[in-house]
Order: sequence, then structure tokens, then C-alpha cells
Amino acid sequence: MQNASYSPAAERNRQPILQVLNALLPSTGRALEVASGTGQHVAWFAAALPGWTWQPSDAQDAQFEAIAAWCTKAGVRNVLPPVLLDVLEPRWPHQGPAFDTPFDLIYCANMLHIAPWACCAGLMQGAARHLAANGRLVTYGPYLENGVPTAPSNRDFDASLRERHPAWGIRRLEDVAQVAAAAGLHLAARHALPANNLLLVWNRQPSSP
Repeated sequence: MQNASYSPAAERNRQPILQVLNALLPSTGRALEVASGTGQHVAWFAAALPGWTWQPSDAQDAQFEAIAAWCTKAGVRNVLPPVLLDVLEPRWPHQGPAFDTPFDLIYCANMLHIAPWACCAGLMQGAARHLAANGRLVTYGPYLENGVPTAPSNRDFDASLRERHPAWGIRRLEDVAQVAAAAGLHLAARHALPANNLLLVWNRQPSSP
């Protein structure tokens, strides 16, 4: 693999994330990964969860060959070809046939802090459109939380992100939850993972009696 097609962070965090997914998910289902990047996560999860069909996606096609290469290396056959998906677009994916079957899982790692804040609403609204009735949105990455001391590493990371792009930065969990609620989703579970990251599980808001 070329360096541009390998993420050390994805290599480190794939197993802790998988452990949570193993406990969370049934044995079969359909999953959409938003912002697949190099494809290391989708290849790893597909190998460990063979009863699931995985749809990788990204806003650009620069890593599509890498996604295919990681899946070939993992020997998986339950990963569909990647599609172009911009969370800000009202149609998912924004090129090719639109999704016509709901997903049991929508998974998005390490996107919210390296994208404009509007992408949070785009992700939540898109998840609300495309999740099955009992489906789950799972997000992973660093978050700031009210009443929880921010790790020095996350403070430094947040400052470096904002230096790189004024629209980037670690998001506050309470703000993300408010945007999710507006889309009809609520935070169902919070899992603290290594390196001061959180895995968050979002479900549809329960219907009023």
C-alpha cells in the first residue's frame, strides 16, 4: 500500500471499534459507511462481520482504488463498489442510482471534525432518510463534552485543525445531539474508546404514544 492509502489511526482504532459493533449489531444486515477514506475500516469490518453487506462511500473518488485494494487484501466479497456521496447533497449518493433500500447501520468515523459544521446536519438528515426503522447511526471520533475535562491531546488537536481550516474543529457532543434531534435521532449509547475518542450510537426518536 502507498502511504496515501494507509492511515495509522485507522489501523489502531479498527479493533476497538469492531468490538463495540460486535456487541451492538445482529449477525446480518446492510451497512453504509460514510467517508470511507482509505477503506481500512470497511475491509476490516466486512471480514469480521461476513453476514453484513457493506457499502463504502466518499465525497471524492481519490481513494476508491485503495478501498478496493484493502478489500482484496482482506479477501472479502461482501463489500460493494464505493460510491460518491456528499452528505450535503439531498440525494444519496449524489452520482449513480439513488439508494432505494434502507440501511440497518450507517457508520461514519472521523468526519465531523474535518468538515464544515453544516456536514453534521447533512449526516443526520441523510441518516434519518436512509436508516431502516430500527437502524442505527454510529459516529466515531473526538468530541468535546460539557462537564468533562478535555484531554490535552484533544485541545492541541482542535487548535491544529482550526489553524488548518477555519471551518474545522472538534465538535461539542451537546451541539451534535441538538442537530441530531432536529433530524429525528437521539443519542442511545456513548462508548469511550482509546486515544480520547468516543463511539456514539444514534437511534430514531421513539414515536409518541
